[in-house]
Amino acid sequence: MGKHNLTVLNEFILMGITDLPELQAPFFGLFLIIYMISVVGNLGIIILTKMDFRLQTPMYFFLRHLAITDLGYSTAVGPKMLVNFVVGENTISYCFCAIQLAFFLLFIISELFILSAMSYDRYVAICNPLCYTAIMSQRTCWVLVAIPYFYSTLISVPVTIKIFNLSFCGYKVISHFYCDNLFLLSLLCSNTHEIELIILILSAFDLVSSLLIVLVSYLLIFIAILRMNSAVGRHKAFSTCGSHLTMVVVFYGTLIFMYMQPKSSHSFDTDKVASIFYTLVIPMVNPLIYSLRNKDVKHALHRTWKKICNICS
Repeated sequence: MGKHNLTVLNEFILMGITDLPELQAPFFGLFLIIYMISVVGNLGIIILTKMDFRLQTPMYFFLRHLAITDLGYSTAVGPKMLVNFVVGENTISYCFCAIQLAFFLLFIISELFILSAMSYDRYVAICNPLCYTAIMSQRTCWVLVAIPYFYSTLISVPVTIKIFNLSFCGYKVISHFYCDNLFLLSLLCSNTHEIELIILILSAFDLVSSLLIVLVSYLLIFIAILRMNSAVGRHKAFSTCGSHLTMVVVFYGTLIFMYMQPKSSHSFDTDKVASIFYTLVIPMVNPLIYSLRNKDVKHALHRTWKKICNICS
């Protein structure tokens, strides 16, 4: 990084979601509500799956870590975005921009593979129920979440360092509401071919490999379900997978649209809408999907609420 870079680019300007003054207050209120629901919902899932003895199973272990990743990347983006609605100039320091990008990538990549681990868990539960406890041991579960965290750290930190070691031009306006790698690349004066190729390869590998695990798992699940003689058994198996499958479709669909479309088709405005969806809306929706569709979570919430009421009374 050159001397010019260090003196001129000590901060970036985030354009935010809109530059219309009359929309700042309504958007602030809307996204504050979305973010607060996301925080309460994901913290609730984390606390319930940790405290309630009936939720000490592999499925809820993975759900807890899914909530951690949801909370992680939404918090990497949300608070700064909300602050920018109420301040005069939407600036972000050079260092904080790098930190935001690194944490965002860490949690978003982790979520991809935790969703894959959840699909494998459902495959074992439905296709090999007699050996489920032995296969999905506590040690196996920890390995299946430790690997995504470790791998995502190995990816997010070097990519962030690589981007911020390249030379930025004097123009320091990021046409987005957070420091996203696609938008940062547009500000680079250096040859971006190498880093663009690295990001494309890593994005394709992460999406394809994790999605392949999900698709194979669900293909085997559907084959097993179709072979069931009992209609009740088929319905129970489908309902077991329904919440996870809904999250998979929404999350992967948005990321594929965002990162895998040709560069010539990219529109910054379209990318903003997609980014809002997967950085703020999906983390809010995920705990709602599991809490509204899952009887175990509802019952755990009811038991916890009763305990709190008894303590207070």
